[in-house]
Amino acid sequence: MSKPSFDAQTLAASLRTAKHQPRKRFGQNFLHDTSVIRQIVDSIRLERNDNLVEIGPGMGALTEPLLAEVDAMTVVELDRDLADSLRIRIGANSHPNFTIIKANAMDVDYRKLYSEEKGKLRVVGNLPYNISTPILFHLLSYADVIEDMHFMLQKEVVERITAEVGSKIYGRLSVIMQYYCNTDYLLTVPRGAFNPPPKVTSAVFRLTPHINKPVVAEDEEHFAIVVRETFNHRRKTLRAIFKQSTLLPTLSEDDFAACAIDPQARPETLSVSDFVTLSNRAKTLTAETEESTNEI
Repeated sequence: MSKPSFDAQTLAASLRTAKHQPRKRFGQNFLHDTSVIRQIVDSIRLERNDNLVEIGPGMGALTEPLLAEVDAMTVVELDRDLADSLRIRIGANSHPNFTIIKANAMDVDYRKLYSEEKGKLRVVGNLPYNISTPILFHLLSYADVIEDMHFMLQKEVVERITAEVGSKIYGRLSVIMQYYCNTDYLLTVPRGAFNPPPKVTSAVFRLTPHINKPVVAEDEEHFAIVVRETFNHRRKTLRAIFKQSTLLPTLSEDDFAACAIDPQARPETLSVSDFVTLSNRAKTLTAETEESTNEI
């Protein structure tokens, strides 16, 4: 069975009926450029039986084209007026398998949307730029039930997430996201594609959680602390960072040698694997110090 074709005129007409004043407190900028919408939908490569979840559907610019591609879909919308509008325009009467959750995306238990019958979640969304990073980290805690995620964020953030080791923009977001997922920059979205136009250019990217992580930290919370602490002092050498930090143990020359890492190196030169090795070594030293203290 072929997929329904994307009808730009029908979508544009539907969006005109969704009269809504964008709310600054929700960081609302609504996508309206149908050519960009088509590019985004095509980049996701949906199948009819996909377990699709959209975060922040807004007025439904992506929702309607996405819903045409799948048999069932769930959307999470905080703005009750927008949620009610979606229910009226493209709700249960036209699409019985269209579910609306009125909630903050940070409060949703995405594990409840997963089942063996439905399959893993395919998550999409035009995230509010002001809370995008917390949402991403929240979703990482559900990585085991998510097949992939396609999001639109400000271009500079997407560039950081997908940055390669050694680049000036490679940092905490790069390491953490790439530890949990493969990251792919997909397309750039101009400001004029939105109403009202945001102050920044946007981009769409894909996160695909690792089924089996290439490297595994012994303690992922400690790993996150090591990454955060080092990049908080990215202009310093690793030796100086570990010596001066109150949250990390001091590493000796032998410790760095055991990790095969140059103590004179700076954080942006370390791969995800390097950070895992460093974190594991630091965790071992911390545990040994705590054990010695307890014995005393």
